[in-house]
Amino acid sequence: MSQTGALMGFVHRRRRGAELFLLLLALLVGVGAYAAVGLGVEGTIPANVIGYGGWLTALVVAAHVAVRLVAPYADPVLLPLVAALNGLGLAVIHRIDLAEQESTFARQQLTWMTLGVVLFVATLFALRDHRSLQRFTYTSGLAGIVLLILPFLPLIGTTINGASIWIRLGPFSFQPGEVAKVLLVIAFSGYLVQHRDALALAGRRILFVDLPRGRDLGPILAMFTISMMILVLQNDLGSSLLFFGLFLVMLYVATERPGWLLVGGLLFVAGALAAYTFVGNVKNRFNFWLNPMDYYDASPGSGQLVEAMFGMGWGGLIGRGFGEGMPERVPYAESDFIVAAIGEELGLTAVMAVILCYGLIVERALRIALISRDGFGKLLAVGLGSVVALQVFVVIGGVTGLIPLTGLTTPFLSYGGSSLVANWVIVALLMRISDHARRPVPRMTPVDPEPDSETTQVVKLR
Repeated sequence: MSQTGALMGFVHRRRRGAELFLLLLALLVGVGAYAAVGLGVEGTIPANVIGYGGWLTALVVAAHVAVRLVAPYADPVLLPLVAALNGLGLAVIHRIDLAEQESTFARQQLTWMTLGVVLFVATLFALRDHRSLQRFTYTSGLAGIVLLILPFLPLIGTTINGASIWIRLGPFSFQPGEVAKVLLVIAFSGYLVQHRDALALAGRRILFVDLPRGRDLGPILAMFTISMMILVLQNDLGSSLLFFGLFLVMLYVATERPGWLLVGGLLFVAGALAAYTFVGNVKNRFNFWLNPMDYYDASPGSGQLVEAMFGMGWGGLIGRGFGEGMPERVPYAESDFIVAAIGEELGLTAVMAVILCYGLIVERALRIALISRDGFGKLLAVGLGSVVALQVFVVIGGVTGLIPLTGLTTPFLSYGGSSLVANWVIVALLMRISDHARRPVPRMTPVDPEPDSETTQVVKLR
């Protein structure tokens, strides 16, 4: 029985049968949505629905079998949630493909999903104990920074839609920042576990707030500098917000000091004002957010955001139905604005259901952190859950007009190989931590049945 389980009087069960049942429901969502797209757009169920459904089922079953073999005590809810979101995303991307008639994003996304599931299984088999990652704290941090620098290199770095966040290797393009976020979570977790006491205890109380010492501000200033470099040099507002927000959340969770939030908030406000003043793209994003209709016909303008709002307003509560909307009017609807396409054709109800699924993923990550037996596992689970939460917030918040628009993708829903593969690895890490946390501790039996026969003698030297 685990220590937590002993205190609460129960032992965690494997729940693999419940996971299989939930996976069947997730497949029903994915395959059913794909068939509904065919009925709504072409008036008939797609001819390849059996092959498509069979391949989707094979991927899900492979992931489930891998969990049964090497992580039998892992959380039973995470995998079905991810499978449902991925299946729904594939169906919506297929709907946009049919509207644009020349694109094949859904087929490519299915290929990326296959690679994501392969890496999910490989991670579970290769990583038997998440605590071994703590040995690579500084290596992970260095690798993450190198990946963030790669888009600046002249031969492989490339700029797409104004953001210099891509590298191109032959016919393939890749967004290294998606892998960097996983490596930085590992680096942050290892660093904060080692230096938590100094960051949590030392400092000075000013106006009822415990502020850190000046000498301890190095990590947060370093992360702030990296975030500003991403914003200014890569012109990527979303990744800048994601990395700085991630580090700030993990720092607060590790130290439980609101002073870090105060310092980080002040730095964020100062950085936002400086970016608004000196970075043209950031200024445009703020202006589009505050007055979207004023820039509808401008170039660059807010036409993408306004069209998305029109579509979601047209969809209303229950949506127009697959094939009845016009999601193709929104540029990049299959990636950055897939939530707007869902809102138009499936309505606010479906958008709320999607947000609920993301909320459950974050809740399961925080639950894993609570029951984890080691500090590194707790911070790693919190960090991985925070990545999903922050990314969903900035993407859906930008599409719905809650905050300025960023350039991130919606996890598991949007088209994008880098994001999809990295998020499947994040789920594998969460599953591994949860398996360790929920697994019963082996019974401790005395080696010697007669402990008094050989006792340790304590000799006091004077």
